Amino acid sequence: MHKDFDLTIRNISKIEGHTHLDIIVRNNKAEKCRLKVSENKRFFTAAILGQNYLTVPGTMSRICGTCSSAHTLCSIEAIEKAFGLNVTEQTFKLRNLLSYSSHLRDHAMHLYFFCLPDILGKDSALDFTGEEKEWIHDGLHIKDAGNFLSTIVGGRAIHPPNVAIGGFTKFPNKKEMEEAVKKLEDIRERILKIIKVFYDDKTTFKRKTNYVALCNTDYNYLKGIIRTAYGSSIPEEKYRLHLERVVLPYSTATSFTWESKDFMVGALARMNLNHHHLNKRTIKDAGKYLDIFPNSCVFNNNTAQAIEMLHEVDNSLSILNELKDTIKPEKIIKVKPRESIGIGVMEAPRGTLYYHLALDNKGTVNFADLCIPTQQNIIHLQKDLAKYVTFLLGEGKSKEQIAFEAEKMIRAYDPCMSCATHFLKVNWIR
Repeated sequence: MHKDFDLTIRNISKIEGHTHLDIIVRNNKAEKCRLKVSENKRFFTAAILGQNYLTVPGTMSRICGTCSSAHTLCSIEAIEKAFGLNVTEQTFKLRNLLSYSSHLRDHAMHLYFFCLPDILGKDSALDFTGEEKEWIHDGLHIKDAGNFLSTIVGGRAIHPPNVAIGGFTKFPNKKEMEEAVKKLEDIRERILKIIKVFYDDKTTFKRKTNYVALCNTDYNYLKGIIRTAYGSSIPEEKYRLHLERVVLPYSTATSFTWESKDFMVGALARMNLNHHHLNKRTIKDAGKYLDIFPNSCVFNNNTAQAIEMLHEVDNSLSILNELKDTIKPEKIIKVKPRESIGIGVMEAPRGTLYYHLALDNKGTVNFADLCIPTQQNIIHLQKDLAKYVTFLLGEGKSKEQIAFEAEKMIRAYDPCMSCATHFLKVNWIR
């Protein structure tokens, strides 16, 4: 029996930010799925135009509390590249620690409090009972470790004030780093438990597609070359030759295609393209879970995030154990502004983040363009939803079951609507 109906899910729960979903079904097929991002319009990119470069990192970190470290670090990289500044090895290691701490707490929030309730058949983590409550403690312990590491390195858990253009203004001491080591060692077993939970989840939807991520030889999130599942290798400064912006008239967020086709970024993309460069300790302890990668099931984005948490712990431990006996205060490297363009590229928790800044010889920003991970995933997610809903209809699922599964898929992508809704251009009307 053919089914014709329209399904609207308003204010999708357990994601970062606000969005609605419209599904149009005709003849037992999902003809259209529209993700209507409904965050308020925010003008961060326009706000830095005409401003001095020194104000940029602090301003852009406010795009999102969840992803503040990524926006801070990526904007700093763009400015340093524009002015030809190369930071010290110690600075790079500290920035790696800051990025790992951000990913760690972000993945923990997503996995334990947004996605785990779906697997346990609960509406939210607040409904966990009995032994299930231990998952809440695990998630909070992991977030605490990530927040602590961010605080000793960046100055606080969000909007880190210690990281600056040219270096750091304050440095962690040996006692703080030893405490961070203890906290990180304490959460490893908790992470291994949650990896198994998502690895064992049987929810499946596979679609051959392109994956894009910044890759390197130690799976850090700050440096590397842009690689695709189709075998391309692209220098960071050439990214705009492949990304095209797509306006979505029904949404406050734009989207992107890669060479005119949909694609996916995020933990699944990173794991598919670069899992063999994970920390050796991670590979040793989580090796049996790595056998599924490369993988084309979007729900394994959760598994990839869980494995990344272990890697973030292990790489952070390696850096902390090295730095705790060798760290020393370093002066900020001074820059001389020049008319130039800087491209910053890094892996934010939800995928590849791009900053393109143009500055004049006084260090004033006169152009800014950002490509946000969630924006890059929107078209891909909509296509996945349409195909998945059609599959569910063929399985005889009810509207209520379809709505639940659609939300579950959206949560698997871990979208950040707050980051996705900044505006790139303002046409002021007098």
